Amino acid sequence: MKQAQQKAAAKAFVKRWQEAEGNEEKEARSFWIELCSEVLGIANPTHVLDFERRVRRRRIDVFFDDAKVLVEMKSADVGLDEVRHTKTYGDETPFDQARWYYDKLPRLSKPSKIITCNFLSMRIYDMDSEEYPEDNYVEIALEELPDKVQLLEFLATGSLDKVREEQALTAHNAVVIGRVYDAFAAMYDLSNPEEQRCLHLLVVRLVFLLYGEDAGLFHSHLAFHDYMRRFDTSQMRGALMDLFRVLNTPEDKRSKFLDESLARWDYVNGGLFAEEIDIPPFTPEIEYELLDVASAGTDWSKLSATAIGAVLESCFDADHRHQNGIHYTSPENVRKALDPLFLDDLRAELTDIKNEKNLSNQHIRMRRFQDKLASITVMDPACGGGNFLVMAYCELRRLENEVIDYLHADSSRDMRGQIGMALTEEENPVKVSIRQFYGIEIESLAVSVAKTSMWVAEHRMMQETCEIIQVPLSVLPLKDNPNIICADALETDWAELLPAEECWFLASNPPYMGSKNQTQEQRDQVKRVYHDSKNSGIIDYVACWYMKAAEYMGDEPIRAAFVSTNSICQGEQVAAVWSPIRDLGFHIDFAYDTFRWGNEATDQAHVFVNIIGFSKMARPKRLFHHATPDAEPVEIAASNINFYLKDAPDVFVWSRSNPTADTQAMRFGSMPNDGGNLLLSTDEKERIVADDARSSVFIRPFLGAMEFINNKERWCLWLKGAAEDDYMDIGPIASRVRAVRDYRLSSTRAATKKLASVPNLFGEIRQPDGGQYIIVPRHSSERRSYIPLGFVSASTVCGDSNMLIPDATLYHYGILQSQFHNAWMRMVAGRLKSDYRYSAGVVYNNFAWPNPSDERRQNIEVCAQAVLDARDAHPGKSLADLYDPGKMPADLLAAHKALDAAVEAAYGVDFGGDEEKIVAHLFKLYAELTEQE
Repeated sequence: MKQAQQKAAAKAFVKRWQEAEGNEEKEARSFWIELCSEVLGIANPTHVLDFERRVRRRRIDVFFDDAKVLVEMKSADVGLDEVRHTKTYGDETPFDQARWYYDKLPRLSKPSKIITCNFLSMRIYDMDSEEYPEDNYVEIALEELPDKVQLLEFLATGSLDKVREEQALTAHNAVVIGRVYDAFAAMYDLSNPEEQRCLHLLVVRLVFLLYGEDAGLFHSHLAFHDYMRRFDTSQMRGALMDLFRVLNTPEDKRSKFLDESLARWDYVNGGLFAEEIDIPPFTPEIEYELLDVASAGTDWSKLSATAIGAVLESCFDADHRHQNGIHYTSPENVRKALDPLFLDDLRAELTDIKNEKNLSNQHIRMRRFQDKLASITVMDPACGGGNFLVMAYCELRRLENEVIDYLHADSSRDMRGQIGMALTEEENPVKVSIRQFYGIEIESLAVSVAKTSMWVAEHRMMQETCEIIQVPLSVLPLKDNPNIICADALETDWAELLPAEECWFLASNPPYMGSKNQTQEQRDQVKRVYHDSKNSGIIDYVACWYMKAAEYMGDEPIRAAFVSTNSICQGEQVAAVWSPIRDLGFHIDFAYDTFRWGNEATDQAHVFVNIIGFSKMARPKRLFHHATPDAEPVEIAASNINFYLKDAPDVFVWSRSNPTADTQAMRFGSMPNDGGNLLLSTDEKERIVADDARSSVFIRPFLGAMEFINNKERWCLWLKGAAEDDYMDIGPIASRVRAVRDYRLSSTRAATKKLASVPNLFGEIRQPDGGQYIIVPRHSSERRSYIPLGFVSASTVCGDSNMLIPDATLYHYGILQSQFHNAWMRMVAGRLKSDYRYSAGVVYNNFAWPNPSDERRQNIEVCAQAVLDARDAHPGKSLADLYDPGKMPADLLAAHKALDAAVEAAYGVDFGGDEEKIVAHLFKLYAELTEQE
C-alpha cells in the first residue's frame, strides 16, 4: 500500500472509530480486523489474528503469531494505567494482565511485543530490547494514527518477514539438495525409468533424514551427518543401504549383534524405507555434497511441510512439469480453496462452542467437536506433492490443538467428578490422523513426496501439541499411509480408494492442459470422461476432474473445491464444461474469479486461475472478486453464482453461427497464411515503390489488431482481381509471390498446400468490396473498460487478428462501444491469459440488442459520434494511449459515459452503470431470446 493511500485509509479508520462505542466485548475483533486489513494492508487478517487464545483459565484478546504480538484490549472507558482488582489475580493494570499471559506462554510462543489498547489509544511495549518494558513504551492516540501509522508496520512486516524467511529457506534448501541430486544423477542412466525412479526415491529419503536430524526425530541433532561421516568414500554406499534397512526394521526384529551406530536409530516404518533401491557407488563429489548439506550450516527443521514439494521439485525438469500440466500450489492459494470449503465453518463452530456459557455443556461439545474433526475425510484426486492434503491436515490439527488446549487447561477442574484431561507420557490426546486424507497421483515420485510431506506435517503438529500439554510425544514409528496411491485419476474409480458415502470433501489442483496442447490420448480421455457430449472436443484437460468429481459425488453430501485455469469459466468452453455437470444437479457454492497464480516453485507457473467450490447442497453463496488479477480478493454478496462466475442466472451461451438479433453479420478479417511475404513494413513498401512505381496500385494499408490499437503503419500486397501479367514482371512482387508458393508447399497441412496454387492471394479473403466497416480487435487488455472499436475504409485490408462488420452504422458502433456490450463481452468472452478474446460465435452473435425508439436510437448515434470526435481531438494519441485506464482523457471518458447512459436508456432500465445489474439483465434477455431453441 502506498504511503498516501495508507494515510487516507488511516484517516477514514480514525473517523469511524471516533464515532464508535468502544466496547471491548462487542467491537475488539472488528477494530483489529479493520486496522490490519484496511490500514496496514494485511491480506486475510482473520487467518493470522488469533482471538481469545486460551492461556490457563484466561484468554488473550488478540494474538498475532507471525508478528509475535500480544494485544490486551479494554473498553474506551478504561484507562491504560487504570488498576483493577480481581479476586483470583489481584490488582492489575492492562499491561500487568498482558504480562501474566506472557509469563505463562511456552518459550517458543512468547511475543516480542505487547500492545495495550482501549480504542482511544494504544501502547506498544518491546519485550526483547527493554529491561523494564512496562516503563518504556510508545503511545499512539487514535487521532495520531495517520501520522504515526509507520510505528505499526511491524504488524504487517512480521507476517511478510515470516513468509520471506520461509521462501528464502526453501530456495536455499532447494539449491543444496539440487546439488546432491545432480551428484547422484551423474551416476544414474536417467533415460532408464527404473534408474530415474531410484534416484527420485533416494532424494526423498535423504530429505526426510535431513529434516529428521534437525527437527529432533532422531537420537541427536546431527545424527545422519555424524553417521555418514564415520565412513570413507568407498564405504558410504553400503553404509547408506545398511541405514535404510535398519530404519525399516522394528527394534525387536533387529540383530542383537547390530553395530551401535545403527542400533541407536529408531524404527521409522511408514513404508518410506521399505523398498530396496539401487544406490550407486559414492564419488568424492557425492560425499562432499551430502555431508555439506547435512552439516549444521543448513537447518532443515524450519522447512514447512508444504515446502517439501517445492524443494523436491528439482527432481522434475521444467519440460516434464509443463508437459504434464503440473503446477505446485502455494499455501495461500490452498487456503483460498479450503477455507470456504469447510475450514471457515469449523472455525465458526469452535467459536460458538467457546462462547457457550454452560461449562459442562461446553466441555461435552468440545469433546464431540474433536470427534467430528477425527471423522472428516478429504480426498485430493490430483494430489501432486500433497499440498492440499498437508494444509487440510494441519488446519484440522490446529483446530484440534485448540480443543486439546481447552481440555488441558480444564484438567485441574473437576467436571462432575471427572478430570477433563490428565495426561501421562503413554497417553496421546490426538485423534486427527493422516489416514483421514486420501490422494491419487500419476507420478510415483510425487506420491513419495506427498507421503513424506504428510509425515513432516504430523511431526510439526505434534510439536505444537507437546507445547500445549507439556508432555513429550513422538511420531515415530511413522504411520503407514496406504491412502495416497499412484494411479491415473481419470482411469481410476475413486470409490475404490474412498467410497463416496465415506467422503466429506474433495479438494484439488488438477493439471492444466488447453485443448490445443493435449496429446491425442488426453483428447480421447476428455471425450470419454464427458461421454462425447456437445463440444467436448474443445474442453480443457482440467475440466475432467470436475466431471469425474460430479459423478463420484452423486447424491452424497460431499462438497468439492478445485483450482483450475480460468479458461473453463470463459467463452465457448463454459457451456461445454458445465452444462453436463449442471444437468447432474450441481451448482457453484463459492468461487474466486480470475487471479494470477503464485506458488513456491522456483520457476513460477504464469497462469491465471479460478477457484470453484461446488456441490448439490444448499449453501450460502460466496463470490470473491479480484479488481485485477493481482489484487486482493473482496467478498461480494451474491444470490447466485453462475458458471461464468457472475451473480446472475444459470444460462449457457453456446457458440452460434448467426446473431440472435436482426443485425449485420460479423466475420473474421482476412488471413495472409503467407510466411510474412505478403505483408510489408513502411520501409519495404517504399523500397518496392521506388524500384518500380507500378507496384503502388498493388499495395494497400493493412491493419492487424496491434497496428489498429497502437496506430502503427503496415502494408500488404493486395493482388485480388489483378492480372498475373500486370505484376509478375515487377521483381520484388514476383519474388514475394514465389516465396508464398514455396512456403505453402512446405506446409504439412493439406489445405495450406492447396493454397500454393494461388500464391498471389491471401489464404482467406473476407475483405469488403466497398464502403466502410467496423473493426473489432480479437484480443484486448483486460485493463481497458472498453475494447476500442473504429470505422475503417474498405480500401484498408483488415487482418485476421480482428473481426469486422461490413456496412455498419453509427448506431451499431454506439451499441458495441457501450458499457452494456463490454460488460457482456467481459462475462462470456474467452481469455488469453487474462486479456479479452473476442469472438463472433459467442460474444457478438449471442448479444441481446435493445429495441429503442427512433429518438433513443438517434441519441445513441449522436453520442457515438461524440466518442469518435473526442478521439480525433487527440491526434497524437493511439487507441492504446486513449484507453489506458489511468490516462484516458477527460473529454473521451465523458463522451463514453454519455454513450453508456444513452444505451442504458435504450434498454429501458436505469442501473446507473452498475455492471452486475447490467450483466444480470443481459442474461435475462438472452434467456428469453433462446428459451424456444
